[in-house]
Amino acid sequence: MNIAKYIDHTNIKEDAAEKDIKKSCKECIKYKFRGLCVRSSWTKTVKEELEGEGVKVVTLIDPPIGLSSHKERIEMVEKAKKDGTDEVDIVMNLVDLKYEKYGKVLKDLKEICKIAPTKVIIGSGYLTDQEIGTASKIVKKAGAICVKTATEKDPLGNSELEEKAKHIKIMKKSAPGLLVKAAGAIRTFNDAKKMIKSGADIIGTSSGVEIVEQSKKK
Repeated sequence: MNIAKYIDHTNIKEDAAEKDIKKSCKECIKYKFRGLCVRSSWTKTVKEELEGEGVKVVTLIDPPIGLSSHKERIEMVEKAKKDGTDEVDIVMNLVDLKYEKYGKVLKDLKEICKIAPTKVIIGSGYLTDQEIGTASKIVKKAGAICVKTATEKDPLGNSELEEKAKHIKIMKKSAPGLLVKAAGAIRTFNDAKKMIKSGADIIGTSSGVEIVEQSKKK
């Protein structure tokens, strides 16, 4: 299995320095990862470093639970696009979802999806199975390319990967044809394989190097 092609290598540390981001870029080039996911402040740097290397620039927007205003979210995505991002990973407004403001959530995401290829983070660890299904349907209806489990502060840890695997199956069933990205506490080759077996098309992890190196020993 060429595990690297599934991986969005990730460096979203708030205290990451330029040398750390450039190191992540070099790792992406060396291992031929699918993409590199960073905070918006690093999009331009990453675009410059990865130009022509066949690695997607992915910008994380509005973590951890998508609470910025619609206007602010639009501005964030427009800036990311201007800075050269290939995709945005944006968090759905989880409070609006919880309060069943589905029309508002859909309108927000529809406008965002028109700006750039969009992967929507639904924070599945915060949701019931029914809410996961509803959120996934909204993401598909909005015109996103992918529905994603989680980002930073994911309540599901490494010991709860079975629960995450169940969530992926719900997402896949609720939004057929949509890519599914699994993220949060995926640290080993076996973790990644479990997610892919459950239906994940993309793996978001900061442990991409370790996962690929482990895969070579299997």
